[in-house]
Amino acid sequence: MKKKLSVLIVLLSVFLLGSCSLIPASKLESMFGTANDSVISSGGSVLSGSTTENSDKDTVTISREEYEKYLQFSEMFSIYDTANTYFYQETDPQKMVEYATKGLMTGLDDPYSYYYNPEEFAEMWEDDEGNYVGIGVLISSNMKTQVCTISRVFKGGPAEAAGVHRGDILYKVGEDLYVNASNVQDAVDIMRGEPNTDVDVTFLRGDEEITFTITRREINVNQVESKMIDQETGYIALYQFAGKCEQEFEVSLNNLITQGAKGIIIDLRDNPGGWVDQARYIADLFMDEGELCYLKYRDHEEHNEYLTKDGKADVKLVILINENTASSSEILTGALHECAGAAVVGVTSFGKGIIQGVYPVGDNGAGFQLTIAQYFTPNGVAVHKVGITPDYEVPLPEGDNGMYDFADLERDVQLIKAVEVMQESLK
Repeated sequence: MKKKLSVLIVLLSVFLLGSCSLIPASKLESMFGTANDSVISSGGSVLSGSTTENSDKDTVTISREEYEKYLQFSEMFSIYDTANTYFYQETDPQKMVEYATKGLMTGLDDPYSYYYNPEEFAEMWEDDEGNYVGIGVLISSNMKTQVCTISRVFKGGPAEAAGVHRGDILYKVGEDLYVNASNVQDAVDIMRGEPNTDVDVTFLRGDEEITFTITRREINVNQVESKMIDQETGYIALYQFAGKCEQEFEVSLNNLITQGAKGIIIDLRDNPGGWVDQARYIADLFMDEGELCYLKYRDHEEHNEYLTKDGKADVKLVILINENTASSSEILTGALHECAGAAVVGVTSFGKGIIQGVYPVGDNGAGFQLTIAQYFTPNGVAVHKVGITPDYEVPLPEGDNGMYDFADLERDVQLIKAVEVMQESLK
């Protein structure tokens, strides 16, 4: 009876976490009575239905519907049970359940839906706040090519001191982890660690393979940089929708307007996205009452959830995008292009036209991310797998991977074009 009880507890835990490990139907049938439309199980909580008067205080009643759900996972639970009994070494049941849960999410065949174990979930929120111990780079992962590119090297960080450049391709971390978009989180985990410890990281720069030994340090990430680039034009680079970026952006905007800016260039190149509500907040600075985008969930109905209100800055807008501009960056670009008259310069954006919800699960600090809707621009334009086409197509010259300083008006041909477009609009 104790063995059956422990097996069922694992069964219930596995199912509630969305994993894939159960026992065979025949074993379930032997454990559960099947009178009428309810079944009796040995466990510690009532899932549905009501408790029964029984001398066994661990006995509860569950509905036939719940029971049928458990049967769907019977083969996986059979593997779980057999492995724990006969595997030639001691097993780690908790780890098995974790990987089964990851496998369940993988079954959605969606690279943006996945499970976080407690450590990963905590790191995700740590990343959002922008304070962590690491090497000080922002990585853009391309799910189509599987290439991971350094899109930003944080000023004053250890990666910059070692000689890492924007545009370098992250190739290998440690001795044997060759990095791609599917395992980049493993690479990030290795590059994180204790302050003042070293990690070897290998990059590809053109045809050259370069390995740096980088000392991990505390990193404090700013999400916004800005400056006046002429008497009437302010320039704001927004690197990610995370932390308190919307507040940083608003402060920068007000400072530039105070300095005389009549036009603002917003640089969203290599911005992978982030929280949609922060995009709404920033759009609201430049839009009157309207909508940032609209969503279509599984019900296929249009949902208007991200609205803007009256009151906007009286400035002209130009937006810079590239092939790594994704998600919330594309949402903001589409809204400002259609509703605030923003001109768009650069190359076609990434095309991530779906949004995810992030949820805690269980009571041990784990969580998961799930694609829940597709978004469309205010005018109903689909972005997913298409991207946003700029008004002014400006590809980088061959061999130029963007390794230049902030607001480089000598080499950055896309920024130079954005300034030309802005000057023309201010005439």
